Amino acid sequence: MVYSYIMAWVVNVNRKVKKQLAKLPKKIEYALVTLIREIEVAGPVRGNWPNFGYLEKKKCYHCHLKKGKPTYVVLWKSEKGEVYVEVIYVGTHEKAPY
Repeated sequence: MVYSYIMAWVVNVNRKVKKQLAKLPKKIEYALVTLIREIEVAGPVRGNWPNFGYLEKKKCYHCHLKKGKPTYVVLWKSEKGEVYVEVIYVGTHEKAPY
């Protein structure tokens, strides 16, 4: 007998990010919600998003929500072995806390 289960990830959106959401264009907000839903289902490693990568210096993941000018990025953290993910930044590339 084969057992299968879905591992649910818990995604928390930082208070600062919640404030930034009000200033974002709707298209970027929708992209962020889509990314969060994917993380909840499939985990923090999202190689299917543009410019996805792990930032060793900040110990967080990063991807682009929109390329071009301005470029919008999102940063999120997840400790190894944990099912908890925290979105720590969403906004323009220029203001990203790299």
